[in-house]
Amino acid sequence: MDLTRRGISCPTCGHSFVIDLDYSRGSQDYYDDCPNCCTCYHVRLDYDDIEQQARVTIDADDEQYY
Repeated sequence: MDLTRRGISCPTCGHSFVIDLDYSRGSQDYYDDCPNCCTCYHVRLDYDDIEQQARVTIDADDEQYY
């Protein structure tokens, strides 16, 4: 297990908090709740094993992509 702590801000209320990311599980896509406003946010972790780099994207649950 390769846990890394990352500071983020809630896309809904702007509250800053820390989440733990586990890079050993590769790329991930999951939802969690803001500890301040309890609104669901979306976490997307793209991990490149070759370059050993991670890209973390945080967005609101209701955002649409085109």
